[in-house]
Amino acid sequence: MRVAVLDIGKTNVKLALVDMDSMTEIAVVTRPNRVVAGPPYPHFDIDGIWAFVLDGLRRMQAEHGVDEISVTTHGACFVLLDQTGGLACPVLDYEHDGPDSLARDYAAIRGAFDETGAPRLPAGLNAGAQLHWLVETFPDLRSRTAQVASYPQYWSGRLTGCFATEPTSLGCHTDLWLPQEGRFSDLPDRLGLTMAPLAAAGDVAGEITTEVARVTGLPADTRVRSGIHDSNASLLPYLHGMEGAFSVVSTGTWVICMSVDGDPVTLDPARDTLMNVNAMGHPVPSARFMGGREYNRMTPETSTPTRDDIAHVLTSHKALYPAVEQGSGPFPTAHGGWSDASMSQGEKGAALSFYLALMTGTCLHLIGAQGPIIVEGPFARNDLFLDMLAVQTGRQVLVSNTATGTSMGAALLCAQAPARQVHLTERHAPADARGLFDYGAAWTQRVQRIYPTGG
Repeated sequence: MRVAVLDIGKTNVKLALVDMDSMTEIAVVTRPNRVVAGPPYPHFDIDGIWAFVLDGLRRMQAEHGVDEISVTTHGACFVLLDQTGGLACPVLDYEHDGPDSLARDYAAIRGAFDETGAPRLPAGLNAGAQLHWLVETFPDLRSRTAQVASYPQYWSGRLTGCFATEPTSLGCHTDLWLPQEGRFSDLPDRLGLTMAPLAAAGDVAGEITTEVARVTGLPADTRVRSGIHDSNASLLPYLHGMEGAFSVVSTGTWVICMSVDGDPVTLDPARDTLMNVNAMGHPVPSARFMGGREYNRMTPETSTPTRDDIAHVLTSHKALYPAVEQGSGPFPTAHGGWSDASMSQGEKGAALSFYLALMTGTCLHLIGAQGPIIVEGPFARNDLFLDMLAVQTGRQVLVSNTATGTSMGAALLCAQAPARQVHLTERHAPADARGLFDYGAAWTQRVQRIYPTGG
């Protein structure tokens, strides 16, 4: 069976055709996830994404054949729909700071962290804050909104005409969901909004519409799965294939760390820990930071370090300190940066990889992660990152063989039974483990001085 996966990340939009027998991507097309500046506010280019999806499906059907469609998207995004299923307003970019202007009013109506598992985050990272800002800023919006869909379910709804909401997106720091109880919070009612009906990630949203079939050439009975939040798509392949405690590090614009059956911990909302919800509806302690964004921002022009660069960084303890992207992550208010601005480009490349690994290790510690660490996404190809992570955590590091686990996880929603596990490669012990350990210890001590609660 061949599953076309619409995979919308914050930075890029991807359509991948996954062969379920070999668990490989046999065709991939991508485009940037463009944000339109406005008016009335920064919003996602929904029309552009839709045209890309239809064209990609048409090409994949003609060249390979498509049996089913699945969807995965980034979180912190909900879509207000009118009576016809059209947009009641443009889909707000969660990085827009408009919701901050109503932060005090919003604080008065949102639920407590111990109920929602959602820390209070800046801009529109709490989807509830987005919805609050929208309905208060545009007074006629409530009356024009028939229902609110989560982002994966908007796209599966666009393909089928059947819109929904789903727990993995609702459980992504939205303030809209109670993870321990598996139900909506009272915030939607307080906002005067109707949420679309609940569906499970693997539910069949429906068959494609007549118009989609006409434009793409897909059979009219092609089924579309409801869809899943991208971090939970990365987690899904391992929920059936791993035994005992383990953690998954999903890397992209965000680095999301998720602990399964780890040590019990008290999550700290001030450090961007939160309670996600997996595809089975179970709470998953999680922590994250904007690692991919930080990598893109801090990568020097020539970022491949030589052995001498690496050795010099380790012995001299040249480093990058948090936080590069402030307002989220385990050190949200820290003002770090390069320890030595005169570092060579190669040295900065090495120090950046070490920084990302040490930030990831901090996140794993905060959520009580135990057992093997599975790394998927772009950082799974970064040897310095993987070596530092293994040494600093003292745990086995396994690397996913896929370019992105999100597409594979979303494709598994179409499996009739738990599919075979994605192949994992174990990292061997690095040659300079002692140097990596000493470097990490020094980095941690320095961070504790500049951010005292960072232990």
